[in-house]
Amino acid sequence: MNPLSNIRVLDLTRILSGPFCTMKLGDMGAEIIKIEQPGTGDDTRRWGPPFIKGRRLPTGLSSHRVVDDSSSESAYFLSVNRNKKSLTLDLKSKEGKEILKRLIRRSDVMVENFRVGVMEKLGFGYRRVRRMNPRIIYCSISGYGQTSSRSHVPSYDLIVQGESGLMDLTGFPDGPPTKVGISLADVAAGTLAFEGILLALLQRQKTGKGQCVDISLLDSLLSLFAYQSQIALSSDQPAVRKGNRHPTITPYETYRTKDGYINVAVGSEGLWTSFCKAIERQGLLTDRRFATNSRRVENRQALERVLEPVMEKKSSAAWIRILSAAGIPVGRINSVKDALRTQVVRERGMIANIRHRTLGMLPMVGNPIKLSLYRTACFQAPPLLGEHTNAVLRSLGYTAAQIAGLRQKGVV
Repeated sequence: MNPLSNIRVLDLTRILSGPFCTMKLGDMGAEIIKIEQPGTGDDTRRWGPPFIKGRRLPTGLSSHRVVDDSSSESAYFLSVNRNKKSLTLDLKSKEGKEILKRLIRRSDVMVENFRVGVMEKLGFGYRRVRRMNPRIIYCSISGYGQTSSRSHVPSYDLIVQGESGLMDLTGFPDGPPTKVGISLADVAAGTLAFEGILLALLQRQKTGKGQCVDISLLDSLLSLFAYQSQIALSSDQPAVRKGNRHPTITPYETYRTKDGYINVAVGSEGLWTSFCKAIERQGLLTDRRFATNSRRVENRQALERVLEPVMEKKSSAAWIRILSAAGIPVGRINSVKDALRTQVVRERGMIANIRHRTLGMLPMVGNPIKLSLYRTACFQAPPLLGEHTNAVLRSLGYTAAQIAGLRQKGVV
């Protein structure tokens, strides 16, 4: 039994935050019906390069529209849209609205990440949807939430990374503010939307009532700051860019070796003792400047003048071997491609090979949540645009003639 079996989710999201959330729901067994604009679909279907190329559609599938080229798909779109059914639907048309109403009445969850006010204009704001289905969980993801003075201001991940303070923390002290290498605000919001929906489903079991889940990109990113935000709230100490240095622990950073770089994390006094012995600098243990972690942070530059030339004398592989043997957390700095090829990633089942209709075998990053009674092994490939339109409409009671008429009008 899948954790979310018999849960139907209407996915009115695009780009990243919403699709990431609904993919996680789909991974856990929910039926995801992704609503896309006829002819164009999710914006990310056109975001590239890279576009992943494959063979052309088999005979008999010509009714499935594929953006740009029938033999290529956007890597961006593929990354967050597995385990979904694609239904093309013009939500501005009368017929399209009627189809969505039918789906709402038969669904458990509805997720949208349009600019605040768009769903109201379409006639599908939370209050109206709740009247159609009092048990539905309605999740809205936006830049600044549904209740702030900036609710109607459009925002993207990059903007929120800057506004939250994250970019001011990222990079080197003498360099410019820097975004992190992933769309962290979007992914954080998608993850918290997933959590919020699960909590609302649990509460519905007790009350029988649905509710609205309001997720903000800015809120989501700030919630990840942990000690950085607490330092800012509780002290006069400014949070400034420190490069690869940890603000409150050292040695806990990146070191140049003879042939590259490694990360070393000395996170306790016991590890400090082991570290000094492993690098054959026991004299550091009797130096009062470095007697405690607090003293080491205060005298960080002096400690770096000692450690940096020591670390540069051996190769990365040598240091990993020496420090690992001493129980010191240490690791090489991989490229993304190299990280995905590591043995531990394979052992954890984090690479799933999924058969895609036009691309053949598609490798994807798997689900990180491991449940002993459920294994997310049967992933469905990201859908072609409108791939499931006929099937979804038939499940709602539409006949073949009616579906053909809707296609002719451009409703689907």
